[in-house]
Amino acid sequence: MLRAMRPLIFALILGLTSAVFLAGEARGFRTLPAEGGDCSECHKLSLQEASSLISSMNPSIEVTGVSMSPVEGLWEVVIEARGKKGIAYIDFSKEHVITGSVLKVSTKENLTSLRLYALSKVDLSKIPLDNAIVMGKRDAKYRVVVFDDPD
Repeated sequence: MLRAMRPLIFALILGLTSAVFLAGEARGFRTLPAEGGDCSECHKLSLQEASSLISSMNPSIEVTGVSMSPVEGLWEVVIEARGKKGIAYIDFSKEHVITGSVLKVSTKENLTSLRLYALSKVDLSKIPLDNAIVMGKRDAKYRVVVFDDPD
């Protein structure tokens, strides 16, 4: 049932996100950077400030990172709640928090999903395998790691 509702949920999120921008001009978009300028020279958002903005809406969400988003005028805010990572966007005016996916029309890429994938990658070399059961060569070029909870 949830799978069948995904297109509807996506359309709703896209519509709400669009409504934020159609409702009026965000103050953060009023000035353009100098030619060849970098938006981060004039616009700043600290981790503490992002945490304050996000927690004012939901105190159970923790902000773990802030960076410029692939869309001008927005910061990408990495959030975590109940052990799951997510991404929200805050506009330069610091009045709008946007959730949902950023889609690049020209390439049909979901930039939010790509970023979440990059954030969720696990470096297998950092997982201790001292007590692992090894099948095959220990120094094999490719490895498959299976995690199991015996309880």
